[in-house]
Amino acid sequence: RLRAEYLWKQKRFEEIHFNFTNGFRADYAKWMEGNRIVVEGNKTYWRNSAAPANDYDTFWKYLEIIFSYAGTLSLSGELNSVPVEKMEIGDVFIQGGSPGHAVIVVDMAVNEDSGQKLFMLAQSYMPAQEIQILVNPNDRSSGSWYSLDFGETLITPEWTFQKGDLKRF
Repeated sequence: RLRAEYLWKQKRFEEIHFNFTNGFRADYAKWMEGNRIVVEGNKTYWRNSAAPANDYDTFWKYLEIIFSYAGTLSLSGELNSVPVEKMEIGDVFIQGGSPGHAVIVVDMAVNEDSGQKLFMLAQSYMPAQEIQILVNPNDRSSGSWYSLDFGETLITPEWTFQKGDLKRF
């Protein structure tokens, strides 16, 4: 949701797309043209059945379809792996599955005294409506900041990720 909202506000509509779990690619640009997604069992296709529009209500209806048919399983296959050392804001730790989970890097900083690189994470659950900043359960004194030097395993309050789970859109 965060990525879609960001791209929509930037008017980068052609970049908004997600794959359903069955592999169907749902492009927002097609939705804006008045096409709507029809799902019949595991068969998914486009049908032109609405007037072209690009207001926020139209965009939100698109997102509701995404929330219904896409998740960590499909998203993990769309994203590209990134070495932790090259982490950027917007990158995602993700484990696809049922259940799967994802957290997004929402901020980064460098401790001027030690040179230590830090990052902050946020999460939501499906559908992606409410977003929470995560506290670091391994170092309560750091609040919501995690060290980039977390080792092979990243422990968050509700999920454990591996170093190799970091991906980028």
